[in-house]
Amino acid sequence: MKLVTAIIKPFKLDEVREALTSLGIQGMTVTEVKGFGRQKGQAEIYRGAEYTVNFVPKTKIDVVVPDDMVERLIETLRQAARTDRIGDGKIFVLEVSKAVRIRTGEMDADAL
Repeated sequence: MKLVTAIIKPFKLDEVREALTSLGIQGMTVTEVKGFGRQKGQAEIYRGAEYTVNFVPKTKIDVVVPDDMVERLIETLRQAARTDRIGDGKIFVLEVSKAVRIRTGEMDADAL
């Protein structure tokens, strides 16, 4: 099993959710986060004064999938979240050694 984490632009969340649902993903965790990469923040104007926002609002999506589904998931995420502008985000893939469904005690792939 793999944990796939995607950091995307917040306005792309609905498109990404629909794309993952059509792929057969049955659940995901979504978190509002802030950060920066090559963007280095952004300039905004508030009450006539310009100031720099060092951390840009992003949305983090976590999905655990079987190993054989990772490449399709990555490609689906890329297509759904892409805007062709700087700050589109990143995708990270991590190994998951165990998963347990709290309610039933199901383990690993059965717990997904």
